[in-house]
Amino acid sequence: MIYPHMQELGTTTLVYALANLVTRLLLWVIPVFLYLRYIDHVDPIAYLKLNQYWKRGMLIGLALSVLNFLGMLLRFGPPHPSIQYVTWNGVLNTSILIGFFEEIPFRGFILQKLQEKFPFWLSNLLSSLLFLGIHLPGWILLHTLTWSNVISIFVLGSIFAIIFYYSKSLWSSIITHSLNDFLSSVLFHIS
Repeated sequence: MIYPHMQELGTTTLVYALANLVTRLLLWVIPVFLYLRYIDHVDPIAYLKLNQYWKRGMLIGLALSVLNFLGMLLRFGPPHPSIQYVTWNGVLNTSILIGFFEEIPFRGFILQKLQEKFPFWLSNLLSSLLFLGIHLPGWILLHTLTWSNVISIFVLGSIFAIIFYYSKSLWSSIITHSLNDFLSSVLFHIS
């Protein structure tokens, strides 16, 4: 319901990027923080594992991103940056901040909530399916729904969960996710 109206702002404009940023914060991130603070009565930063092992998490995220870059380099050849892919939204929301917007609700919150009831692998499966589900409306609206997208997003969701689980820091999956999307959409244009 919101997305078509936002597109009228012009998808390459700063106004669109800011509207997208505010919408994602209001719909995905702030509710998680409010739920954790006022329903669970826990410190959201601690629960989401944003303050423990953060240096290690950042190093793991950067190291995995370097490996990802090298893998893309081998698979697709040198990156071919193009100014048409360098938009406010492309850099801010679809790349740099996407890890923050999506990792907090899906790995930081949903995965951990599921792990309170189920083993990690089942929790990973369920949270990855939900992660896939949140992408479906956009793909349908943009007419970009393919089996390749479905499989890729499910696998990436599972990988981000594994990274988070073993690193014990949400920063590792936030950085890996953000830099993956930056590499694939801005540098290599594969998504």
